[in-house]
Amino acid sequence: MRILDRYIVKQFFQIFLFGILAFMGIFVILDLMENLDNFLDKNVPTDIILQYYIYFIPEIVRLIMPVAVLLGALFTVGRMSSQNELAAMKASGVSMYRYMMPFIFSAFLVSLFGIYFGGYIVPSANKAKTSIDREYLKRGIIHAGSNIYFQDSRNRIVTIGYYDVSRLTANRVSIQEFDPEDITRMLYRFDISQMVYDTTNSNWTLKKGIKREFNGNSERLVDIDTLTISYLNFTPDEVLKKQQIAEEMTLTELKDLADSQLRSGNDPRRALIDFHTRIAFPFSSFVVILFGIPLSANKRKGGLAIQFITNVLITFLYLVMMNIVNAAGKNGVLNPILTAWLVNIIFFILASVNILFARK
Repeated sequence: MRILDRYIVKQFFQIFLFGILAFMGIFVILDLMENLDNFLDKNVPTDIILQYYIYFIPEIVRLIMPVAVLLGALFTVGRMSSQNELAAMKASGVSMYRYMMPFIFSAFLVSLFGIYFGGYIVPSANKAKTSIDREYLKRGIIHAGSNIYFQDSRNRIVTIGYYDVSRLTANRVSIQEFDPEDITRMLYRFDISQMVYDTTNSNWTLKKGIKREFNGNSERLVDIDTLTISYLNFTPDEVLKKQQIAEEMTLTELKDLADSQLRSGNDPRRALIDFHTRIAFPFSSFVVILFGIPLSANKRKGGLAIQFITNVLITFLYLVMMNIVNAAGKNGVLNPILTAWLVNIIFFILASVNILFARK
């Protein structure tokens, strides 16, 4: 890496990190002002409030990373322009394309880091933050393990009244098996008081219940004291994962959820969109760099402030379009992969056109 490249990268990351800290502080202060009454009303201890915001910081960083990248690029360019360094570079024959390379390299590194950060660190922090929300602020309470309903295969539906996590035991269980050739016709149904998972053999054991077998208009009842079955596709861990929200799931868990839904005959669209969006969103940092550098490399009326506002508006438009396309994809309009990457593709094309027409 040339001296010039190292100089630009160093300047960029200094301002980028400053932007992260500044925006993070603003977010925390605003959220604290909004939630302070709730903390006081619930008598939440100071150390718990501190933990709450420590766990909240990763989500804030994930959201503001594109704006911080933009801030780093614009202020680096602005400083070099005001000190006539940019003019000297142009006079020495450095083209705008060559000048952009350190910024593109830096944004690409930030994007790669963002995939790991948003895919693994943020979900873990969100899970801990949500736990505090539920325990101390009584918000978003979900009785995990209660009233669980899911499709175990294309022709099997399982309902669990209550699942005991510590004992790997499901209570008030109903298993409905349908004809694979005609899924409107039920073949049999289990209504069981308790179902226990055997970790050694990876089987479920049914205890105390009945089995209803249907044959045309006739029905046969079979009493069950203990019955071990091996054809159920779910495990205790998967029962808990079915209750998790996407924001609390890592990239690996989202992919496993999509695969599980596909195997059981469910539509994995939402899980796949969340998975691919978790990868696509960090590259918004890369896209805003392509927009920002050509706009800021040439002096315009209004100076750096107008350039920054223009680029923030472009970033805001990017986020709005991302949400609109995401909603369309989850309603079945677009393919999951296209849903996640469409806005990046559109803005990359627009940025490329902007670069071609920018003054070199």
